[in-house]
Order: sequence, then C-alpha cells, then structure tokens
Amino acid sequence: MAGVVQPTAGTMLFDGQPSLFPTPAIALRNGVAMVFQETTLAPSMTVAQNLYLGDERLLNRLRGVYISAQQFLQALNFHVDPTATVASPGAAKKQMVEIVRAVRHKARVIVFDEPTALTPEEKHHFFALVEGLKSRGVSIVFISHAIEEALAIADRITILRDGEHIAADATATFDRDKIIRAMVGRSLSGELYKRRGREQIRTPGRRVLSVQDLTMGNTVRNNSFSAYEDQITGLFGLVGSGRSETARIIGGIIKRDFFHGGEVRFEGRSARYRTPAPAVRDGIVYVTEDRKLEGFFETMPIADNLYAGLLAKNLNAGGGIANMAEMRALADTWTQTLNIRATDKNARAVELSGGNQQKLVIGKALLQRPRLVIFDEPTRGVDVGAIGESHNFIDRIADQGMAVIMISSYLPEIVNLSDRILVFRQGRVVEEFTPGDTTEENIMYAAVH
Repeated sequence: MAGVVQPTAGTMLFDGQPSLFPTPAIALRNGVAMVFQETTLAPSMTVAQNLYLGDERLLNRLRGVYISAQQFLQALNFHVDPTATVASPGAAKKQMVEIVRAVRHKARVIVFDEPTALTPEEKHHFFALVEGLKSRGVSIVFISHAIEEALAIADRITILRDGEHIAADATATFDRDKIIRAMVGRSLSGELYKRRGREQIRTPGRRVLSVQDLTMGNTVRNNSFSAYEDQITGLFGLVGSGRSETARIIGGIIKRDFFHGGEVRFEGRSARYRTPAPAVRDGIVYVTEDRKLEGFFETMPIADNLYAGLLAKNLNAGGGIANMAEMRALADTWTQTLNIRATDKNARAVELSGGNQQKLVIGKALLQRPRLVIFDEPTRGVDVGAIGESHNFIDRIADQGMAVIMISSYLPEIVNLSDRILVFRQGRVVEEFTPGDTTEENIMYAAVH
C-alpha cells in the first residue's frame, strides 16, 4: 500500500482507480503515508530535522524549524524535545516522532503499523489524534496485535493469518475471544493475562542484584532495589520514569554518574560496567526493547545470529573461532526449543516476523548462560500467539533458578508475570506491590502520582 514492496499479484484501488506506488515517496505524494513498526528515522539528526526531512525549503533557518516542530508536537500533546537527536530518546518517543511526521504530511490515508508502544497517557492522546484525523476525512489503517485497542478504536476489523485473509466485519460483530480464535486458530482466553493467586507467587531465592542510590543525571535519581533468584521482578512506569535507563546502566550499555553515581552489587561484589561485554561475562544479559537496532544482525541468517551469542562470551568449542558444524547444530536445537518459524533454515533475521525476531533475540541472550536476564518490553510488536510463548519462556527461566527483571508498559502483562512489582516515577522506585494483593488502578496511581 505504501510503496515499500511490490505485489506479485492482485490489484489495489485508490480513489476508485487501479494504483501501484513504486516507492514510498510516490505513495506519499499521492496521499498515502505509513508509520512503520520499526523506526525509519535518521538517528544522527534532531527530532525537528526528522519531521521536515524531505520537505525542506531552499533556505532553512534552524531556529524556525525548531519552533515550528515544537508547536506541532505540543498541538498533538506529544512531549518530545525537538532539539534532541533521535538516537537519544527511547523507543516510545521515537514512535511519537514517527506518528507526528506522518500526520504532518496531511496524507489522505495513514497506515499505522503497531503504533502504540506508548504509556497509557500517550495512547490516550494518540487515540484522540486518530479520532480527529477521522473527523477530517482521513482514512486510517491500524495494524495491531493489541486486541483491546483494535476493539476500542476500529470501525471495521480484518484478520490475517499466515498472509491470508481470515475474516472481516464491523467491529460490533467481534469480541476478544473471536478475534484470538481467528488469529491463532484456537482460543487463548484462559492462557493470556490470567490473574494469579497468592499461592502462585514464587518465593525469592538468593539476592543476585542490589542497586543502591543509582544516579544518572536527572533521568535516574538515587534509585535503589534488589532482584532475586527464582523470581520475576516487574518494573512498571511511564516513559521517562527511568525504568529502561536503570536497566541499561546495570547491563553496561550506558554509564551512571562518575561521582555520587551509587553502587551496583552483582553476586555479592561491586560492579561498574562501562560496556556490555564485561556484564555479559559476569552473567548479566539485557534483552533490548529495540530489537531491530540493538538485538540482532538483520542481514545474517538465524544460525549466525544465535552463534554470535556464544562468540560474545567465548563459549563455543573453538574458543572464539567459528565452527560451522557447531553453528548448524546449535541453530537446529534452538530453533526447535524457541519454536522459531521461518521460510527456510537460511532465512535472514530481517525476513522473520516480529514474534520470531524476538525469540531469536531471547535465544541469543540465553546462549550466554546468564544469572540475571533483563527483558525490556519483551512482547512489543509481537503477535498474540508469540506473546503466550514468550510468557511461558520467561516463566520457565525463573523456574530454572535465574533472576529475571521484566520491564513492561502493559499492566496486564506486569500483573500476570511478576512475582513482585516495582513502580518507577521520576527516576526512582516509589512503590512495591505483590500482584495478588493489588489492582492495576493502584499500580497506575503510584506511577502517575
């Protein structure tokens, strides 16, 4: 529809006329814009420059571009600094910039592909924006695995499975269970987001991680908490609350303040990681929220990506030198273990679906034999069938004795999987809850107030 790939058969009608857009630029000139699931922004440019990229005047005044971008962002209730480089904000804020850029082009058809990796407040603003676009006559195609969102916002729902049309009708004719049955061929109502009782909460094992007064500028401020073996510690908070930044400091991806930056103790000893490599060697693995940018090598096959996990820790038989027989055997074993589905064994990572890409990233991390696994938004952009598989896999990791930290913006996921829930606000943990003794409303109240 947006000119990114060309069909091998069939026709597309636009304004009643057969249309085929050879490039996204031509599609955009004809009034069709798309917000992609994976960011297409230029990371070295500022937010404002990305908004106006491809639409610049002959002579541009940077200050004027920043002011115009700031006004446009504020009009949509999206709180993003227009002068910041795109590489610096998290995945949610990049998603906001993608949405704003599509809206700014005044397209007649906008395709949103998994656009709601946002906080509840930001989703509310996004849904209001969609309603406003509809009232102005803009056609919206909303691609999502989030069933509740589709039921709430769509006028008509079409369900695809394995590239084939399964069902289409007015939203009023669907409910959650009917959609799931059409998506995966069976009902999952009793499996996903089922509330656990107190007897199902795991008791903590040995303390693996202790964070004391962790500080990084104004993003993470005097943050303290612990993580334990045999337990899933859930981290919840709004975008900008410091959840992901705290996890990335622990994993050595970003650095805490040099003076008064606090202390990280792993396995009973103090640790300050300046890069991820020593953290991986010690047994800490961070599974990123941005799998395309940080999670895998997209042009490499599944086997090569999995083997990279071993090479990163020198766990392969060749001691850092690739062994092709070992690589193939490893790929066969883990493809079956994780149920990674691909067209063939040599499929590149970029050719996999979002759910299978996420399984690949998880497999690569677990091959490093960690003691602590940090999952950052583990089901972002993942289909409903793969969500259940990912949840079961995370549960099994904790049952096997590992310490697990899970960051999620989706409250049912946090409540369903976590053994304890830490709520972040303004760069620190402000509240701790036990899933069986609290409600989603209490958790959200702590995150906001």
